[in-house]
Amino acid sequence: MSAKYQITFAKNARADEGLAILLKLAGDLPPAGASTADPAGVFAKAAGVAEFSGKATSVLDIVAPHGSPFDRIAVIGLGKPAALVAHDWLRAGGLCAAAIKTASVAVVHADAPGVEMDGEKVANLALGMLLRAYSFDQYKTKKKDEDDKEVKTVNVTIVTADPAAAKAAFVAAQAVANGVNLARELVNLPPNVLGPVEFAARAKELENLGVEVEILTEKDMKKLGMGALLGVAQGSAKPPRIAVMHWKGSKSKEQPVVFVGKGVTFDTGGISIKPGASMEDMKGDMGGAAAVTGLMHTLAARKAKVNAIGIIGLVENMPDGNAQRPGDIVTSMSGQTIEIINTDAEGRLVLCDALWYARETYKPRIMINLATLTGAILVALGNLHAGLFCNNDELAGQLLAAGEDSQEKLWRMPLSKEYDKIIDSRFADMKNSGGRHAGSITAAQFLARFVGDTPWAHLDIAGTAMGSPSSEINQSWGSGYGVRLLDQLVRTHYEA
Repeated sequence: MSAKYQITFAKNARADEGLAILLKLAGDLPPAGASTADPAGVFAKAAGVAEFSGKATSVLDIVAPHGSPFDRIAVIGLGKPAALVAHDWLRAGGLCAAAIKTASVAVVHADAPGVEMDGEKVANLALGMLLRAYSFDQYKTKKKDEDDKEVKTVNVTIVTADPAAAKAAFVAAQAVANGVNLARELVNLPPNVLGPVEFAARAKELENLGVEVEILTEKDMKKLGMGALLGVAQGSAKPPRIAVMHWKGSKSKEQPVVFVGKGVTFDTGGISIKPGASMEDMKGDMGGAAAVTGLMHTLAARKAKVNAIGIIGLVENMPDGNAQRPGDIVTSMSGQTIEIINTDAEGRLVLCDALWYARETYKPRIMINLATLTGAILVALGNLHAGLFCNNDELAGQLLAAGEDSQEKLWRMPLSKEYDKIIDSRFADMKNSGGRHAGSITAAQFLARFVGDTPWAHLDIAGTAMGSPSSEINQSWGSGYGVRLLDQLVRTHYEA
């Protein structure tokens, strides 16, 4: 089960703790006895035997070191100092958490020789530990022997020259960790537990952090004319919801930044039903809404100086006798009509009403939506980049830079009027699917018809929000992708 990390920062630590973790740069072998964690010089000898050089992400584990007060010494390789970037400290923290294993007490010596450490680097190290510690196994009744106990608390002391600076920076890092892990939890939860109503209730809990939350019901959406979103929901016994989360962290009179998330809590494809293989993964089709919720948690928890709004459209797409059909024509909140070609192209129907509502109600400075929208983006980019579609070069550049900084990477895809003809309809203003060719692009072109001249970006996260490759900081099926990316964007460009 997920360990609960109790992290403290200190200049010194007791010399008789259970596990010591050292950080080591490539080629930097300390002389025997140079480290307070290794007074007998065991590390230097073990490193020579194991040919451990400190290469990035390498780990040397020394069990019951002779002459040391510690039961174990784990050494984490950092690589070459000139190549280190902020994300490397997260990765190192993840490796620290992996090295802890069953230990309940650990001391991490964070001040690597040759690296000028500051509070931010140490906080990133701690953030990596918190992200790696997350796991989702609450529905397993039979666990491994080491997991039989309740969720254990691991007491971690991070030794650094400036513990006060590290502690101050850790406030924001912990907020990010909690936001990412909330998004992961929402994606991982089974669809019989997390439907639209239950998801809205989880969003409502953000009021405990000072977020103002309004829940729109099916009745509210009918009054607003959200025929596109309601068309998706009509085949399910579970009613739709929209959650509007408003964090007012700035006294500035500037218009808010708005984030919109697709929240299809389960997607069968509707009447255009999906193949049975791997349909269970469609519980994760609300990864965009999960990311927006996790982001709003992070912004509120770290008291971000920004006015931000998160809007999530929550529906279930089912093939009931009342479900919408291919050939139906629905009227969106904007008044534009949509011919339904494929009921499995449902996410854009949810988003178009949510985007129009956001645009008309809040007149945002920028608007960014996240959605597990198309399988086509997986064909194009795999699961190492999310697709970025944007009508504003400045915003696109900001997002690409935030993706590099956070290592939640984006790749910009084209938008152009030439693709519009693919979704023109004979019977309505547009159709909801243009077929297989350029599927991710035509989905983005569809959404672009509902944003006007608002600076807007669409992030297609179908390949990154769920089932993405495990890493030093993530071992979860639901990755929480997007929270760190957008927090970095806000922190860099939109805080007062």
